Amino acid sequence: AFLGPAEVNISSCLNCINVTIKLPTSHFRKNEKLLSLVDIYDELDYEITLKTTDGEHKRPPEKTTKEIFNTVIEELYPNRNYCVSVMVTASLNKHSIPSAWKCITADSVAQQAYHPLAVAGAVCLSLMVAVALKCMHAGGYILQNKSLPRTLV
Repeated sequence: AFLGPAEVNISSCLNCINVTIKLPTSHFRKNEKLLSLVDIYDELDYEITLKTTDGEHKRPPEKTTKEIFNTVIEELYPNRNYCVSVMVTASLNKHSIPSAWKCITADSVAQQAYHPLAVAGAVCLSLMVAVALKCMHAGGYILQNKSLPRTLV
């Protein structure tokens, strides 16, 4: 029996790709319950192939004991298109169908949502600086618009 193909979804991160993998379903049943590949083999191997403009690169095989898991491919060039395919095998079953290619462009800028607390802190700090400057101006420390008395010159 052939294993696969796995279900693969990818998203881009800063100079990297986040790969989410869902193991292929099995057709084996035990007491009317469909068994997962993890139920059958305990541990599975998966190999990710990364395709770029300069060819295909097989990454070292890794092991998993989870039905759905994710891995991050790092140190990629920003704004470059990458395609990913995953092949799942088991120690007792090397017959596998690779997943379809999924392609994405690696981000060049971190796409992070600003934390509301950080925004509130920045606004608060700006207000404090503005108040301090206003007080210094009122006290005559900065932007003096009156000339000094003759005796002090």
